[in-house]
Amino acid sequence: MASKPKPKKEENIYSNTVNLPKTSFDMRANSTVREPQLQAFWQEHRVYETLSRENPGEVFTLHDGPPYANGELHMGHALNKIVKDFINRYQLLKGRKAIYVPGWDTHGLPIELKAMQSVGDAAAAPPLKIRAKCRDFALKTVDAQREGFKRMGVWGDWDAPYITLEPAYEAAQLRVFGKMFLDGHIYRGLKPVHWSPSTMTALAEAELEYPDGHVSTSCFVGLPLTRLGEAAAAHAAALEGAELLVWTTTPWTLPSNRAAAVHPDLEYVVLESAAGARYVCAAALAVEVAAKLPALAGARALRVLPGSALVGAAYAAPLAQGAGVGEADAGRRPVLPAPELVTADAGTGIVHMAPGHGHEDFALAAAAGIAPFSPVDGEGRYEREAGAELAGLAVQGEGQDRVLALLAGAGRLLHTEPYAHRYPYDWRSKRPIIIRCTRQWFASVGELREAALAALEGVRFVPEVGRNRIASMVQGRSDWCISRQRAWGVPIPAFFDRATGEPVMDAATLAHVTEIVAREGSDAWWRRSVEDLLPPSHRALAPTLVKGADTMDVWFDSGTSWASVLAWDARKEEEGTEGHSADASPRPSLPPAPRFPADLYLEGSDQHRGWFQSSLLTALAATGRAPYRAVLTHGFLLDERGAKMSKSLGNVVDPRIVMLGGRDHKREPAYGADVLRLWVASVDYTADAPVGPTIVAQVADVYRKLRVTLRFLLGNLADFDPARDSVPFESLAATDRHLLRRLAALVDDCARAYDAFQFARVYQALQRFCVTDLSSFYLDASKDRLYVLAAGSDTRRAAQTTLTAVLRALLPVLAPLAPHLAEDAHLAAPWAGAGPASVFQGGWPAVPDEWRRPASQSEAAAVRALLAIRAEVNGLLECARVAKLLGASLEAAVDVHVSDPTLRDTLRALQAADNGQDTIQNACIVSQATVVEREEDLSHGEVRFVASAELPEDGGRLTVRLRRADGQKCARCWNYSEALGADAEHPHLCHRCLPVIKSLGVAPPPPAV
Repeated sequence: MASKPKPKKEENIYSNTVNLPKTSFDMRANSTVREPQLQAFWQEHRVYETLSRENPGEVFTLHDGPPYANGELHMGHALNKIVKDFINRYQLLKGRKAIYVPGWDTHGLPIELKAMQSVGDAAAAPPLKIRAKCRDFALKTVDAQREGFKRMGVWGDWDAPYITLEPAYEAAQLRVFGKMFLDGHIYRGLKPVHWSPSTMTALAEAELEYPDGHVSTSCFVGLPLTRLGEAAAAHAAALEGAELLVWTTTPWTLPSNRAAAVHPDLEYVVLESAAGARYVCAAALAVEVAAKLPALAGARALRVLPGSALVGAAYAAPLAQGAGVGEADAGRRPVLPAPELVTADAGTGIVHMAPGHGHEDFALAAAAGIAPFSPVDGEGRYEREAGAELAGLAVQGEGQDRVLALLAGAGRLLHTEPYAHRYPYDWRSKRPIIIRCTRQWFASVGELREAALAALEGVRFVPEVGRNRIASMVQGRSDWCISRQRAWGVPIPAFFDRATGEPVMDAATLAHVTEIVAREGSDAWWRRSVEDLLPPSHRALAPTLVKGADTMDVWFDSGTSWASVLAWDARKEEEGTEGHSADASPRPSLPPAPRFPADLYLEGSDQHRGWFQSSLLTALAATGRAPYRAVLTHGFLLDERGAKMSKSLGNVVDPRIVMLGGRDHKREPAYGADVLRLWVASVDYTADAPVGPTIVAQVADVYRKLRVTLRFLLGNLADFDPARDSVPFESLAATDRHLLRRLAALVDDCARAYDAFQFARVYQALQRFCVTDLSSFYLDASKDRLYVLAAGSDTRRAAQTTLTAVLRALLPVLAPLAPHLAEDAHLAAPWAGAGPASVFQGGWPAVPDEWRRPASQSEAAAVRALLAIRAEVNGLLECARVAKLLGASLEAAVDVHVSDPTLRDTLRALQAADNGQDTIQNACIVSQATVVEREEDLSHGEVRFVASAELPEDGGRLTVRLRRADGQKCARCWNYSEALGADAEHPHLCHRCLPVIKSLGVAPPPPAV
């Protein structure tokens, strides 16, 4: 049996008379299409270039810490660059010339290792071939990363970045090096350095990492005393035949032992084993040590003596034969006092010292006139000087095993055990390093330390804890080893005498090499002959000299970026003129140039020991000033469970997939750059921040709510001309004025948050304003007058005046965080063609003074009451819907009583004025509302749902009753009214809709059939 066709829905002839929203601003972001269009718009109109050069305010310089050009962008890159963009865009909105010169770090071992994968025999490859491969790889990576950053919406001088391999940059770096060398801050010396056997180069502190889980083989070794000092005379009998008991976690350094150290003020004990062997150790550690060593089972304390009694004694070398101990003093190793080095916290209280393999050992031995001994080559293998049985063996492998075997054979090894502790690794190869004494170039930190600490006092740190962090690192660091044994980098422009090995480098050679590099790049050091590289005054020395093979530490490369980017020139300094002018920059730049010192450095918190510190030391040495006025740090990224992100764990989030989507767009949708940016804004970036699919999806929901809000604002302003239709502030409704006061507070709060770099506060404030002030109240309550009243009525124009003010303020406040969304909305505004082309050209919103003035006491109380009434009515409406007594809120009427008589009179006056916004029915979106004189009046008649509450700020008691509205439903506005039928032609219209329809000349509906 065929089903009956559904009856056709009766057409409402009044539908087209309602002022429905109209806008070109799409509900959907369509970000993969629209965001590139908006970026093309910015480029076409040169918005960033114009603002950064022509804004009336002062120059603002956020100096970019260069990311390393050796891989694809990750979320850490996104966090870093987007936070920087927040700051720069806000500064541009505030009228400052925010010039952002992005940069890349393109030298160093990681790039060299990747580039060498395409070279057959890398060890045999000539330096220029290696360098060409490295340059190509680095520049290709720079191009890829640049496009990724631009897709994130990051503004900057992308066509003129600074790149550390550029000749102009390298020359600026060499000028800083030259000034530091000539001023005595750089020297060449034989000292222990962190050495990576896996990459065969010296490393700086910043190139080390300390992974969890490292376990060393520790050992206890006996060192027979061969002579006692004068202070030990009283203890000679007990010390006869005794051995010093030492403990070390690096047994491979024992062949290089040159002394032992004790604490002169500690108590030591002579332990005698059951077999009659005697050993000396710290008294506080004796029980613990005896429990571990089988040789000390059942030992007794023979004598207690002060550490000072051991000072001046001598002992036999750990390895009696071979291992470099054939010299005459093999049996006369000294015992030295070292109160700053020796403790009774662990070990034996007696420290084995190998000055060729330890920084503290080296300093203590040097003070005692003891030369270092370091028989280990660049690959981490023992050299012949270590002894025939060790030569060629890896010190961290079979070489150490052989040392332990030799010690055991000599009767010196008492015990071995695994020991878990922090141990430095090469951050590139992820392999453990050694400390090795070699000749290197050093920057003297000791001479700069006090000046650096004083300079840090004048720097603002965000968060403040960063000040103590970098200060403690500067305070504790040793001289900075700046030389590297690699081909890919800026050369240290030193020549060496063939006969003596002494370096030849002075002002003339430095200036000549620097000028060559400025023209040709640093390849010239390898391509040109010694004679070509020498200035005319030195060329006669060419046959006696060779070029140095060391390159500079990449931290020196990036740490001197201020010299290239921030308009500083050593040549101006040497001439005694100002060295910080725009024309002094070795990097060509459109005026005005970024200024020195920079207003802000911003990087991850690990850069306290890296770029922040290398920049500070080089700038201080060359200019006497810190290169930054403020330092801001961000944390690192975690997954949604709080675990560190790692490719091996598979918990990384790819920013490109967040923006453009993955292969399966259902599982990995394309959210666009603004959602990525809003995630950055949503987190406390100063700490480690979580990110994952669920978190990104939540941020996308916030983005959609913001977009819907903007669309509502735009849609209701299609017929509004601010110059013609605006309503004065004093003529607006109380709730209009309330919203504008809330808007003023939002603008001021967000400005303070931006100034404090607290972007999460901006994100939260915007979200709260859009949800609480707009969507949950004002926009909802304004729909009736916006849609139903006559298009040109004063009441509707008042609402549009308010919406215009909100939109004009909201867009620039939102723009630094979500620039595509803000620009898209700006371009869709009805007045867009008559004002600035870009939202950023309109500047930060100006807040009229009248918005900041507080409302009168009665007005403020009335608005608070309306909000409270609305909250209670919303709760009652839900109860009514659950009980199936009501559907839409317009089916309801409310009766209200407030205990405060003044407030009651104010509410009645608003009801009587019926201005379309400040009435209770408008605020609650119900059809009717009444203010009753007595609370008991609410118990008369049909009692349905009642709620009570205390009004804020001593407003008294509020009681609300919800009931079904009286009358019939208006065919146009859907409000219920008892006055329907007053007009014969339009009997289904209420008293508000009828005059609108009459003025529009709408024909009456046909009679019902």
